[in-house]
Amino acid sequence: MKNLIETRLLKKQAVGAALFVLLLCSSASAQTSGAKATFRCNAAAAEPVSYVSLQGHPFSTIASRDGCWLFVSVTSSNPRSANGVAMLSRADGHITLKKVFPVESSPTGMVITHDGKLLIVADDEYVVFMDVMRMTSGHGDPILGYISDGRSSGSVYANVTADDKFLFVSDENTEKITVINLEKARAEGFKETAKVGTIPVGTAPIALTFSPDGKWLYTTSQLAPKSLNWPVACKPEGSDPATAKEEYAQGAIIVVDAVRAQTDPANSIVANVPGGCSPVRLAISPSGDRVYVTARNSNSLLAFDTGKMRSDSEHAQVGKVPVGSSPVGVAVVNDGKLVLVTNSNRFAKDQTARQTLTVIDAGRVSEGQAAITGSVPAGIFPREFGQSPDGQTLFVANYLSDELEVIEVNRIKAALNALK
Repeated sequence: MKNLIETRLLKKQAVGAALFVLLLCSSASAQTSGAKATFRCNAAAAEPVSYVSLQGHPFSTIASRDGCWLFVSVTSSNPRSANGVAMLSRADGHITLKKVFPVESSPTGMVITHDGKLLIVADDEYVVFMDVMRMTSGHGDPILGYISDGRSSGSVYANVTADDKFLFVSDENTEKITVINLEKARAEGFKETAKVGTIPVGTAPIALTFSPDGKWLYTTSQLAPKSLNWPVACKPEGSDPATAKEEYAQGAIIVVDAVRAQTDPANSIVANVPGGCSPVRLAISPSGDRVYVTARNSNSLLAFDTGKMRSDSEHAQVGKVPVGSSPVGVAVVNDGKLVLVTNSNRFAKDQTARQTLTVIDAGRVSEGQAAITGSVPAGIFPREFGQSPDGQTLFVANYLSDELEVIEVNRIKAALNALK
């Protein structure tokens, strides 16, 4: 009897061990399959620079966490195109437009939460919350809800904290950054009560970039807050530089205590830094020691020491590189070694000419024009950069040529040679 019991016990142990091995193999197989899928999604395109046609004017591009999907905000370019979010698939070096989800009235800046579940769209008077899984699966209404940012607020950009608990939205028309308790908004069905308050800034705030440690939020205002009483230094954009007179003060780069802003946004600003004429976009180095700002009306890229921005704001600028006409987008790539700028030419009378992207050696920004390594071809009014999760691919929203430009970062030198 004892031998029989021992035999049965040994059989059960053997079966259990076999099941455990099977589960391990299944898990390993799933992980391998997932890794292969991600590799396929992020595979490089055949050419260093390529283009994908879109149905409307693209503004910003956000990639899913695995890089398999791209979401592009688009505004109508003709009676047959809609305002919305275009969804494109990526696989084996190819990008394919799958669908455009209608979103009225003017979707612009976007962000995906770090859990990969929620796409947040700045949309004029609203902030729109969209379910990523419903979008990619094609099942269910993708719009989960929306929160009004105020009449004629001009919501243009959005960003979330690393823990996905707070959302910041820049409102171009009302000189403020709106702070939303995103955790509360998700739990309670995206109600107005999730709004914490606002950060008072200058005219036309846009950029919202966090430091790598999440302590600081950097934003730009095209005109500095009037309370600073900065001297007049800038001419009207689009005017004849030979005859126009200076009428406006410089814009400002505003440094916000990101933690304090979650409870006391009205008193969260720690520094105002002179940012040239019409600073619009901002990118930060991987280490967080440098920020790069496009000064659109100065036709320049400005570089700043982030430590000095808080301690000695008047002397924080460490470089100024002259670029093309009306630079807008800015991206830092290649582990912080290169900075790219979109030369939008947006105030020119001729809005049919294709433009360029300026490529800059980040280590030489203090040398001015000598820091420029070359240019990459672009479409009409190149506006915003997006990046793949692995940082190996850049996406440029060529606004007036209705196309998404795809640039392989490791082959930028080939793209530079294409213009020679």
